[in-house]
Amino acid sequence: MIKYKLFGILSMFIFSLPKILPFTTPTKKENPAPAAPTKITEVVQLPIREVAVATKPIEPIKVKASVYFPVENQTDDSPLITADNSKIKYTKPSKHRWVAVSRNLLTRWGGTINYGDTLHVKGINNKMDGFYVVRDTMNKRIKNQIDILVGEKENIMGLWEDVKIYKLN
Repeated sequence: MIKYKLFGILSMFIFSLPKILPFTTPTKKENPAPAAPTKITEVVQLPIREVAVATKPIEPIKVKASVYFPVENQTDDSPLITADNSKIKYTKPSKHRWVAVSRNLLTRWGGTINYGDTLHVKGINNKMDGFYVVRDTMNKRIKNQIDILVGEKENIMGLWEDVKIYKLN
């Protein structure tokens, strides 16, 4: 309580200080008149230089695709946590649009894909084709395959050949 009273008295003193002490405002200096513009005698035109932009086309990676559920018999003993420690919402996991990739595709094991990369998946069907984020990895015995995260109650099953994935970032 005493602390607040001291603060109030101190703030009253600080805010009334400009009224008590005579302060003078500095006088504003006049800017000198601008110099007369100089006459341009020569115009130099520089040639427009074309810049070559090296764009590397996005190369597709041909893989198999399947689906997996966040349950212990299809994952490890913590099915709701992915390999990059993201947490899966169990009610409708397909809304995450997450995918697990085989280890040979990850940069950690010599591939070109990292956790968090966005993949464009083509070749499954109209409903499942689209963009997915890499959040999980598959068993080391599986090569050149992706697993799309779906829920058990969504009735989505399948193994698709000739699927193409494109790494976007």
